[in-house]
Amino acid sequence: MGDPRGFLKVRTRRELAERPVEQRIKDWFDVHAESGLQSWTTEQAARCMDCGTPFCMTGCPLGNLIPEFNDLVRQEQWEDAYQRLSLTNNFPEVTGRICPALCEQACVLGIHQPPTMIKNDECTIIDQAWDLDYVKPMPPQRLTDQTVAVVGSGPAGLSAAQQLTRAGHTVVVYEKDDALGGLMRYGIPNFKLEKTLLDRRVKQMEAEGTRFETGVEIGKDISWDDLRDRYDAVVVAIGSRVPRDMKIPGRELDGIHFAMDFLPDATRRIYGAPLEHDITAKDKHVIVIGGGDTGSDCLGTSIRQGAKDVTVLQIMPKEPSTRPDNQPWPTFARLYQKTTSMAEGGEYLYSTDSVNFIGSDEEQERIHIENSTTAEGFVADEHGHVTGLKVVSVAPGENGPFTRQPGTERVLPADLVLISVGFLHPDTTTIVDQLPVELDKRGNIARNDKFATSQDGVFVCGDAGRGQSLVVWAIAEGRSCAAAVDEYLSSEHASELPAPIKASTRPMMLPR
Repeated sequence: MGDPRGFLKVRTRRELAERPVEQRIKDWFDVHAESGLQSWTTEQAARCMDCGTPFCMTGCPLGNLIPEFNDLVRQEQWEDAYQRLSLTNNFPEVTGRICPALCEQACVLGIHQPPTMIKNDECTIIDQAWDLDYVKPMPPQRLTDQTVAVVGSGPAGLSAAQQLTRAGHTVVVYEKDDALGGLMRYGIPNFKLEKTLLDRRVKQMEAEGTRFETGVEIGKDISWDDLRDRYDAVVVAIGSRVPRDMKIPGRELDGIHFAMDFLPDATRRIYGAPLEHDITAKDKHVIVIGGGDTGSDCLGTSIRQGAKDVTVLQIMPKEPSTRPDNQPWPTFARLYQKTTSMAEGGEYLYSTDSVNFIGSDEEQERIHIENSTTAEGFVADEHGHVTGLKVVSVAPGENGPFTRQPGTERVLPADLVLISVGFLHPDTTTIVDQLPVELDKRGNIARNDKFATSQDGVFVCGDAGRGQSLVVWAIAEGRSCAAAVDEYLSSEHASELPAPIKASTRPMMLPR
């Protein structure tokens, strides 16, 4: 702690400047006008109090050494700061941009001041490290004779693969899409996470020895049991990709899609990849059902595609702007935060529930209601395409927190409806049929505290075992799973190795 009065001298928090809205909605580049080292970066880092008990570290799923790298940022010791950050985080350029910063919610300074800019410090460190050529491939000093297949190239799969490769194992990552990154590639829009950041990490991993196979769907192109026969261990990191649907009248109309059928093609268009669904918001009245991060991504994407207007529905009330009493420090508080996409336009409707989709205007609905064969007055137009959504306001009441309020029904125009209400569980159809693994009550792949499934040598990490979660949790689980796989492989083959060799020269699991 270089300046014990730093947080007293600098009481304000400064955020990265953003490009003007009218400029950035015309392209797909990062919304920020600033990145990397700024004139105020070291001053902001000096606000870190170097607490005796750094709750920020307990708030971070990765256990990042936050007070240490904050002080190194203050001193502009970029190589040392990068080394500290890399001890715990494989992809800080990702978490530094899209993580909700659980660490900042737990910052002790946040009790009475805006918290330390941990997330921005993290991003600055890794950007400086790349610019100053500190980021180098780290191939293992020697190889083992053990092989691992990693299925899925999202944050959990990539972090597990990198750790296992650096431990000396031969690792092959299988990805069903045409490019690597999972939802980091085809779920998060380019204006939040430019894909060149992923590409350079993949090149680093290839230089370290990790092999990648894209366009290969395990369970279809290669069966799960065949994959298990080929490798000493298998890591399942397929994410949680089965979307939660809405069982309301009119769901079968055209023009109603899941968010994850819409967002990937927006990125594919940018990079010239083949489209899968070819859904566009251009010249349409767009309704997004679900006000989370994915809903915000749909908003920003629709605006850039030229939507007439965008309405985002959230069944929950608007979050408070200050920490409520039932979410005390250092827990993560759900507070209102205006995303960059929300600043670009569109309208958010809170405490609003969806009643039914309609395929005609309100007048046609009244005229033809007697001929309707669907509940709640749904009438499709002659082309079977959605033209509106009937909604209703909700509030706490006798029947629960989402009690519909009489007299508040209205119809919103809609040419395109995007459902963004979360995910249920991973798609386990083929693995259960071909390599039966046990599932938990939520439909996720069950595992023990060593990330092992009910099948010997098969492990699971990330959303596939945890359920829908955050990128930072996926990276943390990928690292922990890699350590468990390394331990399994070492015990599995221990009897085959002479004791002196096993004890003295076996490659260790590197911490980064």
